Amino acid sequence: MTETNQDDGDLRLAELTGPLTRASENVDAREDVQLLADEQAALRRVATLVANGVDPGPLFDALAGEIEALCGADISAVLRFEGGGTVTVMGAHRGPHSRGARVHLDPDYVVGAVYRTGQSASFDLQKCDGEPPTVARESGVRSALATPVLVEGELWGAITIASLEISLAAGTDRRLADFSALFATAIANAQSREALAALAEEQAALRRVAMLVASDVSANEIFAAVSEEVARLFDSAAGVGRFEDDSAVVYVGVVNIDIPVGSRWDFQDGMISAEVHRTGRPARVEERDWHSLTGELGAAVRRHRFRSMVGSPIFAHGGLWGAIVVSSQDLLPRDTEERLERFTELIATAIANTAIRQAHAQLAEEQAALRRVATLVAHDVPPGAIFAAVTEEVAQVFYSNAAVLRFEDGAAVVFVGATNIDIPIGTRWEFQEGMASAEVYRTGRSARIEKKDWAAIGGSVGEASRRLGTLSHVGCPIVVEDHLWGAMVVGSTHNLLPPDAETRLERFTELIATAISNATARTELIESRARIVAAGDEARRTIERDLHDGTQQRLVSLALAANAAAAELPPQSSDVREKFSRIAAGLGTAVEELQELSRGIHPAILTDAGLGPALEALALRSPIAVDLEVMTRERFPEPVEVAAYFVASESLSNAAKHSQASPIDVVLKLENEGLLLSVRDDGIGGADPARGSGLVGLRDRVEALGGSLEATSKPGDGTSLVAALPIRH
Repeated sequence: MTETNQDDGDLRLAELTGPLTRASENVDAREDVQLLADEQAALRRVATLVANGVDPGPLFDALAGEIEALCGADISAVLRFEGGGTVTVMGAHRGPHSRGARVHLDPDYVVGAVYRTGQSASFDLQKCDGEPPTVARESGVRSALATPVLVEGELWGAITIASLEISLAAGTDRRLADFSALFATAIANAQSREALAALAEEQAALRRVAMLVASDVSANEIFAAVSEEVARLFDSAAGVGRFEDDSAVVYVGVVNIDIPVGSRWDFQDGMISAEVHRTGRPARVEERDWHSLTGELGAAVRRHRFRSMVGSPIFAHGGLWGAIVVSSQDLLPRDTEERLERFTELIATAIANTAIRQAHAQLAEEQAALRRVATLVAHDVPPGAIFAAVTEEVAQVFYSNAAVLRFEDGAAVVFVGATNIDIPIGTRWEFQEGMASAEVYRTGRSARIEKKDWAAIGGSVGEASRRLGTLSHVGCPIVVEDHLWGAMVVGSTHNLLPPDAETRLERFTELIATAISNATARTELIESRARIVAAGDEARRTIERDLHDGTQQRLVSLALAANAAAAELPPQSSDVREKFSRIAAGLGTAVEELQELSRGIHPAILTDAGLGPALEALALRSPIAVDLEVMTRERFPEPVEVAAYFVASESLSNAAKHSQASPIDVVLKLENEGLLLSVRDDGIGGADPARGSGLVGLRDRVEALGGSLEATSKPGDGTSLVAALPIRH
């Protein structure tokens, strides 16, 4: 064919194919227009959902469906990036994971690339040089595309689509980017709404807790309320824990987890409260961080399938007091720590308020206890009763056991008072290293001993400490008139004793010292009075014996001599004989008067026969008839018999002089381990027991023996005198 013919043929071919090319271009244009129309329609539908404030879940599912249909994909998903290399499926359409699922990122796949670079990423099996990513290989994906979702400038997540058969069409990345921008707007709107709703809910929760704090309810009620509010706010489990001994946490408020209030957990690695205690700052741990937790705590965490925990420190009393912890089966929001801090501030205020109220109540209780003990001391109650009362009061004030110990021989203590301890009064313990009382004796100052310090104590002391489970002891010296007399010791089995326990305990030991000093002075006074009375009685006995054996015998001898001389006179000396007879009679009368006087000084019958016969002799000599009832014939210590005799003698003498009474009732009996003598008449009464030295002397005599003398004499109602005498002084 010639060149001219060739050119003509090409021309005719061009004339024939031109219309076909133009027709094809028109078809492509119409398809582009239709695709653009479909894209705009899809965007409008999604935009309408965004504008109408549809909940994020349904919105994300709808978005995934629209993208999948528009791009001709088989799989589509909306993913939110989480910490730890994981994503949460926020919306999906025909994907392998449903909404809410949490999966790990494949760093070689498109979503991993978006997370790593913040840029769109694609995958095409036909262009893959090496081994395809694991996700593509396992799911059969031939091509995939992912584009980032930026919310307020931060990488929030990604939108991804994939095809199982063909490569994705050109321009898909642009369309995906358009949806990503719209989707970011939807997320921002949703987050704003959620943030406002969360803020309103949080403020309402804070107000409710603040009202409780302001109303001065108990700290335990605050802990329970905060746990409840926080658990509701974060749709989680929540608890308030108090740190203890720098090695454990005790939960004082718990919600939505089967851990009882009061549970104590020793710190472990991976434990949220342990991390807060270690750093003093908010802490967050994820599921992988607590796989090593053991014991009941580990079992509880795994049983509840928690995925994340956040703890926030609680500062109170000038230090780290504890923590509030939330535990969720989902990932907790990023601002959880900040939001928890608002609740910890309220808890700290509640703890401070409670501490102030407790301090006021404690002070009032302590002052009342001190007043009760001081009243006993002022009333000269015996030391044994003081020791029992003080230990009882101190045990209640400190919620502890308490004991009053007397130092003995510089080497031991003797229990003279004890409460909440099964140790008998009188028990003697030798000093050992680690005993609070031994430390008080060694230093003369207050001492504090913790559990670790008495681990090596042996014998009954160590056995008692371990049996009681005491956590700490505080001992305070009892100093009586500049002499270290003993110590008061308190021991707590629940908590460590407060830092001011020593100072507070000193107020009680001062009262104990006063009681001991008073008792010592009283004992010395009684003993002095008893010695004076005994000396007087001895002088009486001496006088009575001298009168009986000396003067009385001489008078009797003179009377006999006078009678003998009168008998020897001649008959004519009748006047002289009469004089001698008068002299003998006078001497006889003097002897009788001397005998009566000697009975008043100290009756011999009392010494020889005892109190019963001596009272019978008094009754026989009384001018007024006496109804005597002696209900005991025992012999008693001489001072007791002498005192009872003189009470009866003085009473009968006064009745004869003043009472105008008919028979007088006299009763002697044993009562309350003592001797009781009562003398009662039905006379005119009106006697003043304070007037006259007789009753005053009797009262001194009776009280010198540790007894009491009560006299009553109402006008027209007779007179009564009752003497109570201890048999053992």
